[in-house]
Amino acid sequence: MKDRKIDKAVFFTATIVVLAVCVPLGLMPERAGPAVEQLYNWIASNLGIFYQLFGIGTILYLAWLSFGRYGHIRLGGSEERPDFSTFSWAGMLFCAGTGASLLVWASVEWAFYIDAPPFGAEPRTAEAISWASAYGPFHWGITAWCLYALPTVAIAYPFYVKNVPHLGGSTALHSILGPSGPSSWAGRAVDLAIMIALIGGAGTSLGVIAPTVAASIAQLIGVQTSFALELAVMLFCIGLFAVSVFLGIQKGIRRLSDINVCLVLVLMAYILIVGPTLFILKASTDTLGFMLSNFVRMMSWTDPIDNTGFVESWTIFYWAWWIAFAPAVGIFITRISRGRTIRQVILSMIFFGTLGSWVYYFIMGNYSLSLELENIISVTGSLAEHGMYVTVANVLATLPFGALTLSLFAVVSIISVATTYDSASYTLASAATSELKEGENPARWNRVFWATMLGMLPIFMMFVGGLPVIRSGVLIASLPLLIVGVAMVIALTKSLRQH
Repeated sequence: MKDRKIDKAVFFTATIVVLAVCVPLGLMPERAGPAVEQLYNWIASNLGIFYQLFGIGTILYLAWLSFGRYGHIRLGGSEERPDFSTFSWAGMLFCAGTGASLLVWASVEWAFYIDAPPFGAEPRTAEAISWASAYGPFHWGITAWCLYALPTVAIAYPFYVKNVPHLGGSTALHSILGPSGPSSWAGRAVDLAIMIALIGGAGTSLGVIAPTVAASIAQLIGVQTSFALELAVMLFCIGLFAVSVFLGIQKGIRRLSDINVCLVLVLMAYILIVGPTLFILKASTDTLGFMLSNFVRMMSWTDPIDNTGFVESWTIFYWAWWIAFAPAVGIFITRISRGRTIRQVILSMIFFGTLGSWVYYFIMGNYSLSLELENIISVTGSLAEHGMYVTVANVLATLPFGALTLSLFAVVSIISVATTYDSASYTLASAATSELKEGENPARWNRVFWATMLGMLPIFMMFVGGLPVIRSGVLIASLPLLIVGVAMVIALTKSLRQH
């Protein structure tokens, strides 16, 4: 198949923006880090409420869409059948939406909350532990996958049903922008905003997992973790997903996703069996019930009286992360969802995505919590002294055959991040392609180029300030997509009513 022509305006503008961000981070790290964090604090404090309202609105809109009269519409025509099996499709959408960072956060997120719990709970009490255990699955659960499902349907419907010859974020705005939408200045601005947000969101993921894998390798070989080791891991990951995205969806991304799902199931089963099985099962059941019974309260809590900063530091950060990734995830899942109905896409994304994320949190999170409660190791102490990356390695090392477990974790993490970045690279290449019809793929060199570019920002973020700067970057990058998300709802509703 011949190479598709790039959209030079979008391609080169996005490239220049990435370089314009990376260069100051590298040349002035002592000034760039604090400036980025200050901007994060301002946005979270003054505009954070709009992220929360958008999350609530998305859930309600998708419920109406799924169970209403439009849910039966099949993407690609009434006779179309899915291109992929349910297992491969669910694996690819899950890997595209989560990646290896889920392995890291699931292990230790509760430890960030137990000493500073929400809702005025006393630190380290049973109530504080319940909130700490519930907030991780809450952040990675239903709302996250609803935020992913919205742009997926908004892009997939005009692409497959209206036959819009462009696979990008601006495709979702076809009914507003008109036939020339993707090539108009507004359409290009939307695609550019999505590309920048994706690079920021992807930087967050890779900026978290590479240091964690490096810490695991350091513990295996008995050395101190370092930026050089983290950089080596980062470059290896970039090379792996560049090769995979070069091979394409069928040969590269699908196979990596299938392998990744199988390895993750093995790792989770091993931790459940050799760990405190009864405690994990009881704690998981309790966490599920506690979270679901408080779901509405957690969704709507803005902390207006005490202003502890919990919502701004965590929930708004997560909603921003999902919003930054959402259009890109939507573009990729659109590409693999031909033949499925709108209802199937929405409900399957929410079910498979949420269930998969909860399995990580219930097993890995409650295992590490048991280490704290039984005084086997102080997870919170390690977090305060060594940081998140080393702490995850310390937790895994407590399992029987710790070296083998760390090795498996490193392999699973690298494959997970590769599958996430495969889909991200594909999405960026699609957005930078001027015309992409159903069944066509962006040029291989284009996909490999963006696979390389995706690694630049997290490298500089790690160099400047680690997690705080990485977390700040995603919120800043996601802000324009709040407006794009509202426009997607308006455009999709208008288009469906013309069906």
